[in-house]
Amino acid sequence: MEISELNVLTTQVLWAGFILSMIFGAIAQRTHFCTMGAVSDIVNMGDWTRMRMWGMAIGVAMIGFFGMAAAGLIDPAKTLYASSRFIWLSALVGGAMFGFGMVLASGCGSKTLVRIGGGSLKSVVVFAVMGIAAFATLKGITAVVRVATVDKIALDFTSNAALPNWVGSALGVAPAAAGLGLAVLIGLGLIVWALTGEDFRRFDNLLAGLGIGAVIAAMWWVSGRLGYVAEHPETLQEAFIATNSGRSEAMSFVSPVAYTIDWLMFFSDKSKVLTLGIVSVLGVVMGSAVYALASRNFRWEGFRDAQDTASHLIGAALMGVGGVCAMGCTVGQGLSGISTLSITSFVALAAILTGSVAGLKYQVWRLERSL
Repeated sequence: MEISELNVLTTQVLWAGFILSMIFGAIAQRTHFCTMGAVSDIVNMGDWTRMRMWGMAIGVAMIGFFGMAAAGLIDPAKTLYASSRFIWLSALVGGAMFGFGMVLASGCGSKTLVRIGGGSLKSVVVFAVMGIAAFATLKGITAVVRVATVDKIALDFTSNAALPNWVGSALGVAPAAAGLGLAVLIGLGLIVWALTGEDFRRFDNLLAGLGIGAVIAAMWWVSGRLGYVAEHPETLQEAFIATNSGRSEAMSFVSPVAYTIDWLMFFSDKSKVLTLGIVSVLGVVMGSAVYALASRNFRWEGFRDAQDTASHLIGAALMGVGGVCAMGCTVGQGLSGISTLSITSFVALAAILTGSVAGLKYQVWRLERSL
């Protein structure tokens, strides 16, 4: 492959990622797809509708991912989440921090971007603080703390710490076959569970579950198939074009927010180039804004008072630090990571949900104390 061909391919990958992210943003804006909102609905009202949306999205993404893997289109061993190192403490601590923080900040990373597109000025502040905190935890002061503490505690395995590898080893079958079997079993189970919900089978609910799940699966194809180069013309090694990690990626909205801020701040620096993560951030905001304007739901929104401001600032910082420690957010680990059946993703997701429940309980306690 020549450099000119590589440049064309990079442009195609970035545009594909941007368009898919716009679709994600538009769907999330229309359907109110939100993990924090789903947990809040359950805790406060006993309503599982939005959680069923999320469950269906996971099922669709999981079946899509392992369906493509079985067809030889992508390699599960070369994703961002594939590792023989099981960072269970980072996932637990980071996930809990992120979950608690997203309650204080009125939504996770993806919801923050969707709300920016809908006119929320306070989400712009959350975006900035979360991005700075995330960058500091990637390369700055909190990165030193992270490396010296939670990152040191992990379990190392001889193979990828993922369910297909463990189940395949136990049953004596190839990880690819075990992965497809597990994806069908778990993925279809989640889809059926979602569809059995009372009043769930409505257009917006199905659009959220099927649409978001399909977008995640499509992003795996874009990074893992379209953007895969067997021999990079400069390094002569295999490469995944336009990814920050150098591996196959789907969607996530913590580290990519940090990379977006870095790209915007150092735009004239030729070493700062667009990546799938950056265009995903921009695409979600754009897709949400287009739908909000078209549906006349665009509304400017600011902070209510100083207490509201402080809550969002603390929540944003917790999301930035926690999301990097846990290697993802509700979308990064909860959808993209879980779709690969990574063990670390399951731990991170459980911690995020636990942290969000704790955050909701804290808010109720604080409200009751003020009465």
